[in-house]
Amino acid sequence: MTTDHDHLGREQTVSGVGAQEPPANWVEEAMAEHHAHAEPEHAARKPGSEYQDREQQVLDRIEKARKRKAKIKEERITLAHGAGGKATQTLIEAIFLERFRNPLLERLEDGAEFAVDRSRLALTTDSFVVSPLFFPGGDIGDLAVNGTVNDLAVSGATPLYLSAGFIIEEGFPVADLKRIVESMAAAARSAGVQVVTGDTKVVQKGKADGCYINTTGVGVVETEHRLGIDTARPGDSVLVSGPIGDHGVTVMLARGELDIDADLTSDTAAVSGLTAELLRSVPGVRAMRDATRGGVATILNEVATAAEAAVVVDEDRLPVRTEVRGASELLGIDPLYVACEGRIVVIVDGEQTDAALSALRAHPLGADADVIGRVGEDPPGLVLLNTAFGGTRIVDLLVGDPLPRIC
Repeated sequence: MTTDHDHLGREQTVSGVGAQEPPANWVEEAMAEHHAHAEPEHAARKPGSEYQDREQQVLDRIEKARKRKAKIKEERITLAHGAGGKATQTLIEAIFLERFRNPLLERLEDGAEFAVDRSRLALTTDSFVVSPLFFPGGDIGDLAVNGTVNDLAVSGATPLYLSAGFIIEEGFPVADLKRIVESMAAAARSAGVQVVTGDTKVVQKGKADGCYINTTGVGVVETEHRLGIDTARPGDSVLVSGPIGDHGVTVMLARGELDIDADLTSDTAAVSGLTAELLRSVPGVRAMRDATRGGVATILNEVATAAEAAVVVDEDRLPVRTEVRGASELLGIDPLYVACEGRIVVIVDGEQTDAALSALRAHPLGADADVIGRVGEDPPGLVLLNTAFGGTRIVDLLVGDPLPRIC
């Protein structure tokens, strides 16, 4: 279970149609609180007194807001709770973590790492509800395999075995089920894993939207790297393994609801070979994450929060395909928040940036890798984007879900 990728309550839908309003953005709350108190504070000033400047006051209020204990204000689960952003994080911390709390879960990484005798193992689970089930470049079958393999891979593990659980709607075409399972089998062979156990449930027509799949993966951790987003330090570099947003935009356009024509395919792929090579070549890797729900922006926010550091990203360094950027602009969304299914974000010791970039680019899945930013000291807990226009803005956690049911 993580704050962004393997959340309980995986179902995602656009908030708006029949949904309650998602909780307020914490940055907006902090700004509103600041403005509400700014005038009285100003009136109380005395000549010669020392006061923090306006920017520092806002940052202090943001920090205060972020440290409040997570609490769900809604009486019912809303669509935003499955989007992988702020509402999902609140759901996990206030409901699941509060009751399941233990040292393995508290790290909220993509997989739990634990010891059995002398072996170190990693365990992860994921559910897939993508719509449509078949899209350019893949389908729900290979997505289920690749997504779970990738969560193990970025945990530093070598993926070995998977389980597969199917929830199938009554009336679902047998030919489509065969196609999905064949796709899963091919993806498993490619990733070097085996599906060794599973479960099947059939529900009444209209209760499952075709087919849902849950996969759980087990891998062995052989590297000596201690990986974790909380290990990021000022001076570290932030890299991505390739163009972002391909999968989310591809799935959205595949629904045929928008009159947008773009030559795009999903980037779904198993990254275990890429991560293994990176760890062999670069001892200074701090953390790796696959950028699924919530996109790169969510991962960067998790890094900033866990490490109590600032993450600064340069907009003109973000690798985004022209088609993805164009479609995103038409849809009114930011590619930073759009899911990938074959891209990883890497935090590496700044002195080993070039080595990490070379290792990524040496692998076919990392040929277009680039450095997109760095870890700094101030303001701690925030992600800042240096825009192409010369300004700087805060990149907050996602609140709603601009692209529903993409994984």
